Amino acid sequence: QVQLVESGGGLVQAGASLRLSCAASGRSFSTYTMSWFRQAPGKEREFVAGISWSGGSTGYSDSVKGRFTISRDNAKNTLYLQMNSLKPDDTAVYYCAGRNRGWVTSTRSQYDYWGQGTQVTVSS
Repeated sequence: QVQLVESGGGLVQAGASLRLSCAASGRSFSTYTMSWFRQAPGKEREFVAGISWSGGSTGYSDSVKGRFTISRDNAKNTLYLQMNSLKPDDTAVYYCAGRNRGWVTSTRSQYDYWGQGTQVTVSS
């Protein structure tokens, strides 16, 4: 069993940056494909970015490509999301998710583990 705990959210102005972290318990983190999702009020949870177990492969949604960077430190059991040039449309609860087999996918049901989420609010 893996537990995921996100942190780093907050209230910022448009154009600012934030770095989210997701701390994972358990010894198998380095074998998991990890992703970030987000859910805005009244909307479905959507894929933001994903990274392979080694960090060698990443994928992003079109809405964040070029502004967000996903990374991981397997020695620290931690996943990151660097968010730059934030926009009001980025306002959402951000969740990290892990799957213990397979590549990065935007399909929520393919993920085995989820964190509780961290709120990101971007004011205009």
